[in-house]
Amino acid sequence: MAAADCEYLELLDLQAGLKEGIEEIFPGKLWVRAEVSSVQVKSSGHCYLDLTQTEEGSVVAKARAVIWRGQYFALAAYFQAATGSALAAGMSILARVQVNYSELYGLTLVIDGLEPQFTLGQAELERQRTIDTLKADGLLDAQKSLELCRLPYRLAVVSAPDAAGYGDFCRHLEENEYGFRFAVDLFPATMQGQSAPESVAMALDAVQSSAVHYDAVLLIRGGGSNFDLSCFDDYSLCFAIANCGIPVFTAIGHERDYHVADMVACDFVKTPTALADLFIGSLAAEENRLSLVFSKIRLALSARIGAIEAEVAALSARIAAADPRHILSRGFSLATDSQGVVLKSASSVTAGEKVSVRFSDGILDCTVDKVKKN
Repeated sequence: MAAADCEYLELLDLQAGLKEGIEEIFPGKLWVRAEVSSVQVKSSGHCYLDLTQTEEGSVVAKARAVIWRGQYFALAAYFQAATGSALAAGMSILARVQVNYSELYGLTLVIDGLEPQFTLGQAELERQRTIDTLKADGLLDAQKSLELCRLPYRLAVVSAPDAAGYGDFCRHLEENEYGFRFAVDLFPATMQGQSAPESVAMALDAVQSSAVHYDAVLLIRGGGSNFDLSCFDDYSLCFAIANCGIPVFTAIGHERDYHVADMVACDFVKTPTALADLFIGSLAAEENRLSLVFSKIRLALSARIGAIEAEVAALSARIAAADPRHILSRGFSLATDSQGVVLKSASSVTAGEKVSVRFSDGILDCTVDKVKKN
């Protein structure tokens, strides 16, 4: 049979049939759980989203969605107030949708409701899964076994180059009151969003493979919304920190923030300037320690020198007391024969010998006339 003789449908009829069937199956609104892969707000005010579902790392379903301008601004404001973040790629959402099928544009899910508590709950569940997996892998405390050297000088910073927090850190470090100097090298990385975990992991690899030996790695990210910072609860990012052979220090977000990256790091502080203070304090503490050591050495040397001086003074006094001239000054005299040998008894001299008698003020050269013995 020729193709022209086959029964066929016009495309419009096919699409109309699909539309009728889909709208019959899903006549009313329903709640759908999905992951946001992209968000675009057009100049018209309409918000277009791509939704996906993944299983074991693979995308198993996709759909287009839209929030019409008349509802978008109110819905977006409500969602941000509840979650602390604007609707963004990477989020898991629970959305109320009307299934719409167009003969021209295909399937579209028209969103008119969002449940922010679901999104918050999913983020917390993911965070807890990361913690549990790190514990099971024995990695949660791996960094804690690393010790910071006493004089940390070479610092590798992982941050976005134009981040305000990185600038604050550098200024605070350079303007320290002690005049300490540090060698700081920046390893740029994306610090938010879906690409952040891989970017940070690559930066950590670059630090470790560098020809420079770094004393510490500093992960710096200033404030942001909960979902801006949610990448720091990602397992792959935390895995990279835990397996880094150099102590990693984190300063992420605000005072209230505490992420899995903070838990797994060697140590963490709340702000970039506090991180600068930590390293300034390390050098200041070492300087104080060395000052105490030098003080103890000076005191010990001073005490030893004093003891030696006292010993020398006592020895000098003994030597002075034993000096024959000192004895002669007390009224004694010293007799020697013609060879200068000290005469210790009268019997050692015979008449006619020459002798010398030494006094404190001079010497008498004499000839012995007679020797009288006791």
